Formats: sequence, structure tokens, C-alpha cells
Amino acid sequence: MVDTNFQISTCAEDSDSNVQIPRNFDPFAESKDLGARGIKKEYVHIRVQQRNGKKSWTMMEGLMKDFSYEKILKDLKKEYCCNGTIIQDKELGKVIQLQGDQRKNVSQFLVKADIVNKEQIKVHGF
Repeated sequence: MVDTNFQISTCAEDSDSNVQIPRNFDPFAESKDLGARGIKKEYVHIRVQQRNGKKSWTMMEGLMKDFSYEKILKDLKKEYCCNGTIIQDKELGKVIQLQGDQRKNVSQFLVKADIVNKEQIKVHGF
């Protein structure tokens, strides 16, 4: 028969010992948001926002600051025949805003132009 009543000793009982055991230590805390290559995963969010009637905006945020937003916007406008602008937001930084529902087009463009991986794109909207 197995005795299931046992006591676990803690460091508090050993007052002579100066060794402290960390209680809530997660050794993988830093690497939870890391990708396969050890690079921190940053997501590009593509959202659609209803304006009035059938009209809508497509907004893209989360691109790395190293990229030229002006060149990306110019290529998107030329490729998909829509107008757009770059908005400076206090919390989000630079946001690319395009006319119409361009979520699918923008995500395909970012992957095709090798700006981000497909896994790094999150598409939101109705």
C-alpha cells in the first residue's frame, strides 16, 4: 500500500540557509514571443473600418520602422488603383490608410514583396 500523506519541506523551515528558491520563475518567458529563428515576432495588423454607406478604409499598422512607408504606399496605390495616405498616430506610430476594402490585396502584396512572412500578418474586420 502506498502512503499518499507526505509533507513537503520549504526553505522557510531552514533559517540557517541563505539559498532562496525562485517561486514563479519561467525560464522560457523571454522566448515565448520568439519565432523559429529566435527573432521576436512582430505582427502586421490589417484592418477595415466602415466609413459611410458602402465606403470603407483599410488600415495597415505594425510594419518595421526601417521600411520606407512612402514607397510602400506608392506601390500599393499603383498596384491596386486606390488612393491612400500615411497617418501618424501617437500609440501606433505610422499607419498606412487606403481607400476601399483592400485587406486581401495588401496581405498578398506584403508577402509577394517579401516585406513580412504570411505568419506575421493578422487580418481583422467584418
